[in-house]
Amino acid sequence: MHEMSLMQGILDSVENAACEAGAIAVSEVRLSIGQMTEIVPDAMDFAFEALSPGTLCEGAQLKVTMIAIRSKCNVCDHEFEHDRYHWGCPKCDSLATELLAGREMYIESIEVEMSDEEPQSGQTDGRDAIVVNAVTEPLSCAGERA
Repeated sequence: MHEMSLMQGILDSVENAACEAGAIAVSEVRLSIGQMTEIVPDAMDFAFEALSPGTLCEGAQLKVTMIAIRSKCNVCDHEFEHDRYHWGCPKCDSLATELLAGREMYIESIEVEMSDEEPQSGQTDGRDAIVVNAVTEPLSCAGERA
């Protein structure tokens, strides 16, 4: 089950981003996963539940959005969605197509809780949530946990 190792990397990246933002906890993690990756959303849920205890993500919600497979015909320029086995252009029947979407996987956003000691601008409550968008690579954080 490669989902366990994928989720470990995701949790590491999320924790680094949350730590960089000064968060005390993560309340939500949103992932976008292409259908061509063969990643099973239920297996990702299982891996998240198994690996998150003892981390800033403990108790957080995981939300996964699946990205449809989309291609473009190199003959007539028609863009279309399809399943993993039918790549032909539905408009001109050409098999000369280019994959546009469906193989990606990325952290779309994380929602974190902040402590009273590190207020963010515009916040009035010590446990307000902020959203950290587009976490695409690990951030350094000295490995400290709240």
